[in-house]
Amino acid sequence: MNRSLFWTTFATVFLAEVGDKTQLAAMTATVRSGQIWTVFLAASAALVCATAIGVALGGVLFRYIPEVAIKWIAGTAFIAVGLWVLIKG
Repeated sequence: MNRSLFWTTFATVFLAEVGDKTQLAAMTATVRSGQIWTVFLAASAALVCATAIGVALGGVLFRYIPEVAIKWIAGTAFIAVGLWVLIKG
């Protein structure tokens, strides 16, 4: 296993997830239910599934689309969503 890649990926995903709507949903579910471990296990399983889909899709995309094109598409989509949120909000 490539340790540098592991820790870079861990840090990137961790920082992206802290304070996002997934974390807020998990906190809300915990407060409403009081079931800390059930919510933890369900949220963890959901995150694993979502990540598996992302990794699988990424593996396929990178076979057919150049990396630079994917970066531009992802960056443009990110900016578009940000603008949409600002305009709608």
